[in-house]
Amino acid sequence: MMSDKTLLIIAGPTAVGKTALGVALAKHFNTVVLSADARQCYKEMHIGTAKPNLEEQQGIPHFFIDTHSITEALSVADYERYALQVLHQLFLEKDIVVVCGGTGLYINALCEGIDLMPAIDPAIEDEVNKLYAFGGIAALQKALQLEDPLFAQKGEMENPHRMLRALAFKRSVGESIIQYQTHTPKERPFKCVKIALEMPREILYDRINHRVDAMVSNGLLDEVEALLSYKEHKNFQTVGYQELLPYFEGAIPLEDCLNLIKQHTRNYAKRQMTWFKNKGNFIHFNALAIDLLQQILDEIKKANA
Repeated sequence: MMSDKTLLIIAGPTAVGKTALGVALAKHFNTVVLSADARQCYKEMHIGTAKPNLEEQQGIPHFFIDTHSITEALSVADYERYALQVLHQLFLEKDIVVVCGGTGLYINALCEGIDLMPAIDPAIEDEVNKLYAFGGIAALQKALQLEDPLFAQKGEMENPHRMLRALAFKRSVGESIIQYQTHTPKERPFKCVKIALEMPREILYDRINHRVDAMVSNGLLDEVEALLSYKEHKNFQTVGYQELLPYFEGAIPLEDCLNLIKQHTRNYAKRQMTWFKNKGNFIHFNALAIDLLQQILDEIKKANA
């Protein structure tokens, strides 16, 4: 057991400022950053995932960034396995490791573990991904209401990734994924200090809109065009990528597609804020506070006292 080891989690919605804070904390503690982002791990996806570039990383080693190909469909279990292996090595030399990202399920899996689940049939998963690609979230909602009323009642019916997995699971296993969720935390050889950043919604939404404009200026269209051969792949079904598909097919003007990216990113940020707020073990901080770094250092000191 390494109970003297600490995972410092920096979570929160997209565009709230997690990357800069994570790097600042890693510098302070002379440590590294482990990403908890479900898309920044893919080598081919840079601009649309807001992946921190070398300048933003400021010489701090980052793990789970550019580690996999877009053709690999990673699961939460894959992330848990990867992260625990990396941490086992890192904690041989470091007492604190910073985890930075907005994928709540990954953070949850890392800190508390996940339930063992039967395997999903890859052919069925592809079929469900195509349903979503062509019918959107409404098609998933309709299918789940018909085929898995238990998930429709208790699951996250506004979260496409949870819904994709639930429907593929039901069609593969024949039972609802809800029946396999025990929510029993696993013992971990480290402490988790969970920080969630937040800011007024109108400011966050304005930052999101400006960031999408910056992505376009930085070459988002070229990046998406280079990935069109993967358009039916699960990982292409990502905000910032899938919305541009109609533009390249000549169906929708570019401005409309960009407005959709902004809208869907704001929707995603809202879901993230709700998720982190409903998880009672996060300590919430105002991302705009002038003394934010010092506030968090004080909190860590308190947690390790």
